[in-house]
Order: sequence, then structure tokens, then C-alpha cells
Amino acid sequence: MAEKLLIIGSGPAGWTAAIYAARASLDPVCYVGVPRQNPAPVLPGGQLMLTTEVENYPGFPDGVTGPEMMGMFQKQAERFGTRVVGQDIVSCDFSRRPFTLKTSGGDEVEAHAVIIATGATANWLGQENELRLAQSGGGVSACAVCDGALPVFRDQPLAVVGGGDTAMEEASYLTKFASKVYVIHRRDELRASKTMQERILNAENAEVVWNKVVEEVIGDEKIESVRLKDTVDGSESTLEVKGLFMAIGHTPATGFLAGSGVELNDKGYVALPGRSSHTNIEGVFAAGDVADEDYRQAVTAAGMGCQSALDAERWLAEQGIE
Repeated sequence: MAEKLLIIGSGPAGWTAAIYAARASLDPVCYVGVPRQNPAPVLPGGQLMLTTEVENYPGFPDGVTGPEMMGMFQKQAERFGTRVVGQDIVSCDFSRRPFTLKTSGGDEVEAHAVIIATGATANWLGQENELRLAQSGGGVSACAVCDGALPVFRDQPLAVVGGGDTAMEEASYLTKFASKVYVIHRRDELRASKTMQERILNAENAEVVWNKVVEEVIGDEKIESVRLKDTVDGSESTLEVKGLFMAIGHTPATGFLAGSGVELNDKGYVALPGRSSHTNIEGVFAAGDVADEDYRQAVTAAGMGCQSALDAERWLAEQGIE
């Protein structure tokens, strides 16, 4: 028997969709995925599972760790009857109804409606100490807007790796709190738009470190410095920083949608033609970072999860599936 609603993903978007769907008596099943390395850990619960302190989500005045928050989301979803399956969805056939999806366990499951909430993973340099300090709260992060205002980073020298608009936005945000912001870029010119470049080039406490790549992140419990290599002459130098922020892009988790017919944009994110969560295929919805390359915040992902569940509920009712 086909599921009424199947949710793929278990971050803020997936769990919020599950909460709303379960309370609407849609009896949702949530495929939360399995842990893997890519190169940083990819865990059920999404990017927040690598976040040690969340201070900007409403309702937590004293802050909360990412794993704690996702645990609360899951418990709330399960309280209303969401069924949880610890497998990946590896492929989807949306060409016929009910839809057919294959799991990492080799099973096939049918569903009348599907919400895609698989998120996007930050791109990392892949260095061992970089990833270790990111997981332990040692001052390495992939989201300045999420973490930059934390007390540990205030009035400290910080660095951003990247040269595009995202890197400029992250660096500009950090100038509000840091004593100095270094933008480490591998080339002699930035890829960001002129307007975004000017924000950093004209900031009193910002400096671009040209033609450099990070060879090593140095520090035990906390980051202390980074070892840089010059991309022109190969010389090495050390830059003392108390925080390192990766801004070299994100990769949406949409590989399993290959051949499914779901439309993606030129960066691989699920395309949402209108203001709703409807994809180009009726009965298939998307929510969270997998369809959002701009904001990538827990609260916006949760909001999109709510939208997707409401849209799915209405669509199922129109089909006479209740």
C-alpha cells in the first residue's frame, strides 16, 4: 500500500514538514538518511548536527546546540505519529503514480506525495584538523551568519576563505564583530560582483590576502592560526586567527534525483517555479536548503518545511487522498 506522504530528509525542513503533516493526519514517513563522510560528516539532522551553538533560532534565549535542537524536532514529529526510517532514498521514479522510490536498503516504497528536504552540504577544504575543529566547536565554521556573533569570535581576528559574493557577504557580516577580517583568496582578483567587493575593499577592518590557499589549520582545542601557501611563488606564511569561516560554496543533496524529472537550477538546487513549495512535478514538493541557495538558515528551512506540508495536504485532498 502506498504511503500518503513520504518525506526525504531530517533537518529543520524535514522535521517541520513531518510535524505539520502528522498533525494533519497524513501519517507521514520520514527517511532520515544514513551517516557518511563527504568530506565532513553528513548526518541525519543536517548541517545543524555540526553546529555546537545555535543562538539565532527563536525560542531559545540561552542558545541550544544543533544536535539538541534536531533531537527536539524529531521527538515532536514522532509524538504526532511520524514514522522514521534510517535509510537513504537513492532513486525516484516520478513518471507514474503512485511514485516509486528505492532505498539504500534495496527496498522499493510507493508514495502518493513526496517532500524533498535533503538540504545542502557546505564545501570544505577537506583537511583533517579543519574538520575536527568544525565538529568540536573549535572556531571553524561554514556559516558566518550562524556563528559569527558568538562571544568567542567578538573582537578577534577572523578569516574567510573564498572570493565570491557569498564570501564577501560573510566577511562583511563579520566586520561588525571582529577586530580584523582577512579574506583569503587563491587568485589576484575576486569573483564577487563589484558592489560586493567594494564592501570589503573599503572596510577599515578588512583585508584581502591575495594569491593564498590554506595549507593547514593549526590549533588543538581552538584554532590558533592557518598556514598559507602562495599560489604564485609557493612560499609559505602563517596568519594568526581565532576563527576560520569557509565560504567556498554549498552542494545541494540532489544526486538521487537524477533521471527523476524533477527540475534543478543551474547550480543543482531544486527549482521552485512559484512562491509555493511545488516542484515541476505534481505531488512532489521541496523545502529547505535543497531548494534555497540564498538564505540557508534553520528558521527559513523550518518555514519552508511548514509550507511544503500545507501544500502537500491541500494537493492530496484535491486528489481525494485523505
